[in-house]
Amino acid sequence: MTATPEAWPRPYWQPSDETIVLYFYVFGRFADDLAIPAARYASRGLPEGIELQRFAHNALRGWEGYPLKGALGELLKEDAPEAFDRARAAPDVLVVRGELADRDSLDYLRDTLGVLAGLLDVGGSAILDPQILTLFDADAWRRHYLVAGGAPPRNHVLILRNEDDEEGRSHVHTRGLRKFGRPDLSFRRVPDGQADRAGQLCERLVELAALGARFVDGQPLGVEGVPGELVAHVGGSLDDPRFNNTHIAFDWPV
Repeated sequence: MTATPEAWPRPYWQPSDETIVLYFYVFGRFADDLAIPAARYASRGLPEGIELQRFAHNALRGWEGYPLKGALGELLKEDAPEAFDRARAAPDVLVVRGELADRDSLDYLRDTLGVLAGLLDVGGSAILDPQILTLFDADAWRRHYLVAGGAPPRNHVLILRNEDDEEGRSHVHTRGLRKFGRPDLSFRRVPDGQADRAGQLCERLVELAALGARFVDGQPLGVEGVPGELVAHVGGSLDDPRFNNTHIAFDWPV
């Protein structure tokens, strides 16, 4: 069965020189002659710039960047032990990754997700999304992403809360907006009692960013129930391990 692709528009899109980055590991047992039923999921195949590479799992285990060992491996094992065991036992690993110029639709994401869904149908047992530090078994991935009309942007991004430098305050921030060619979000010095409000604000801004909106340096942001304005400070580095991305920082009003 072939589904007809529907456009995934970005109604708030503003051009940028940012780069979209997609990166996934698919663990499983795959036939030598791999046929991916991506069209079943309204996918036209991987977009130009996104590649699929195949590895024997044992060949990757000694690689310095092997994701199922070290601190990331421990995190994944703790968060999803059954998916971790399935991934570790899989004989094959397919790596789907690449970079794209910023664009005015999310069709690239629809097509890539369709390929990943197709890979689960032909032997995939787990998918790792290192940009959001999350490992899914096949059923969990389908529940999370195979949503009518496309999974909401929030499903593609991780929202984290950590202790900030000042006692009684939190750092609320995101990971994963590189999938949309946008900087991640960072709210510093949030009073612990308002951390939930900051998390909800992150969710709203993630959706706007995924649909193409951008912040410029110095742009004010008014938030209902928060006295004063938050001001955007664009900066950061792709090498920052907290984000794996540049980010937009907001200091919570005192």
